[in-house]
Amino acid sequence: MPAISAEKREMIKGYIEGFIQGILDEYKGRIIEKSTTAIEYLSRTSTKGELKPFQAALIPPELIRINQFERGLSTRLGNSLEECARLIALEYHQDARRGYDVTAKVSIAAFAEAERQKEYYESAANRGQAKPSFEQMITAVLNARRTDDLVSKTVRADIYILADNGTEYLFEIKAPKPNKGQCLEVIQRLLRFHLLRGANRPQVQAYYAMPYNPSGLTKADYKWSQARSYLPFNEAVIIGNEFWNIVGGATAYEELLEIYLEVGREKSKYMLDALAFGF
Repeated sequence: MPAISAEKREMIKGYIEGFIQGILDEYKGRIIEKSTTAIEYLSRTSTKGELKPFQAALIPPELIRINQFERGLSTRLGNSLEECARLIALEYHQDARRGYDVTAKVSIAAFAEAERQKEYYESAANRGQAKPSFEQMITAVLNARRTDDLVSKTVRADIYILADNGTEYLFEIKAPKPNKGQCLEVIQRLLRFHLLRGANRPQVQAYYAMPYNPSGLTKADYKWSQARSYLPFNEAVIIGNEFWNIVGGATAYEELLEIYLEVGREKSKYMLDALAFGF
């Protein structure tokens, strides 16, 4: 039995087609003037710092437009994957939402403890010392709670899923090659999710989710050193199929990629015509 029903598949396909069309509409009419002489190009100014004289001299404007489209698509691809995850999850779980605000009255001391735990983790990683487990960090934050310093706090999750058994999943969806600062920020946010819900695992499960693995199929293939060094990698990071399996089952990842491939095949000529020839 497929993870994505025929009805949901058509819904997702339509969404991806609209997603692609929106970005195409933005880039296909973009005018990129070909340089005629060195003096002419060097007289240009750019408030965004986008002048590239040597690339512009060699590359046809049509290829530059295609490259800009590809970069724009890559930047926004995460948004499409979040929406697809939401649509798939709604077939399997009680609830699924994007941009979900977790709000609660919490202890200021415990909220600050999440920052201290992040700093402690960073220090241990920098020194090559044993790092605390993610559950130990959650426990430290929950144990720091007081009752005389409560304030209302809100932390937003990229995706929220409420499973049928009552388990709450909160995901930070990020690119698969984060820098050190992004890794440490995620630790803090995941800890605060647990604090605002007032629960440790397994009742609440907060993760840094990477929708795909740039190094291969399995988690063992993943090599990005920043994430492996500055995140509780085995406990708080899920990659590729691990994420999609939670969202919609064992074959959800493969089935979703097939939908993207289908849209790509059907739209490829139109994309080239729109970007390179202005049709």
